[in-house]
Amino acid sequence: MLHITDKEFSQLAAYIKDNYGINLKEEKRTLVTGRLYNVLVQNNFDNFTDYYDYIISDKTGNAVTTLINRITTNHTYFMRETSHFYYFRDTVLPYLKKTVRDKDLRIWSAGCSTGEEPYTLAMIIDEFFGKEKLLWDTKILATDISSKVLEEAAKGIYSKEKIATIPPQWKLSYFKNYDDSNSVIADRIRNEIIFRRFNLMDKKLPFKRKFHVVFCRNVMIYFDTHTKQDLVNKLYNQIESGGHLFIGHSESLNREKTKFKYILPALYRKE
Repeated sequence: MLHITDKEFSQLAAYIKDNYGINLKEEKRTLVTGRLYNVLVQNNFDNFTDYYDYIISDKTGNAVTTLINRITTNHTYFMRETSHFYYFRDTVLPYLKKTVRDKDLRIWSAGCSTGEEPYTLAMIIDEFFGKEKLLWDTKILATDISSKVLEEAAKGIYSKEKIATIPPQWKLSYFKNYDDSNSVIADRIRNEIIFRRFNLMDKKLPFKRKFHVVFCRNVMIYFDTHTKQDLVNKLYNQIESGGHLFIGHSESLNREKTKFKYILPALYRKE
């Protein structure tokens, strides 16, 4: 097993934090080494110094893409933190239906991983609007820094076990059999999602119009306090007045420093 020295780990961790916001603490050293081991072996690197030099010198971007795909954690599932989706369905959507005059809903799933979150939102929206949905633009932007999970998400193929907990009616309406072990999201739902690779650490968010709802859940747990506050400020500026921010239940915002109004645990609103 390749060994990573203190200096090498600090160097690699600093690069990842500076560019992607992820704070790799010392206890993650073994995890990082294990996830990158095959990359070093396949590229005939004898040590992590040579690997680091390869990352920063590679002009194609392939090296850093592989790095991010390996070190990011992408744990998610349908209807994760269910209360959020009920609030979105029962409170947020009725509010938006009354107040959005141009019938253009702008919803962003930031850190979408393998797609379960944006697809869940799309199914809720479809069910909520029914036949009226044809009158609305309800496409959802779904972003992540990992190209690997985005490719998987765009396919919309999930094992029967992964969709076991969703409502039976959704299975009938929004999924088709793919093979004996897997189902695939129906095209009319899959086409509602725009998947893009995006780094939340970019200095400016490139969106021309503000969002009504942002789901940024279980992303900031990997950031330090300063990085988290910077991101929250950027999200605040990118959300419409009256819009909502959903974060993970293991996360919270400093109410003395944020402009967002606290609504419920892990749920905030821009007044």
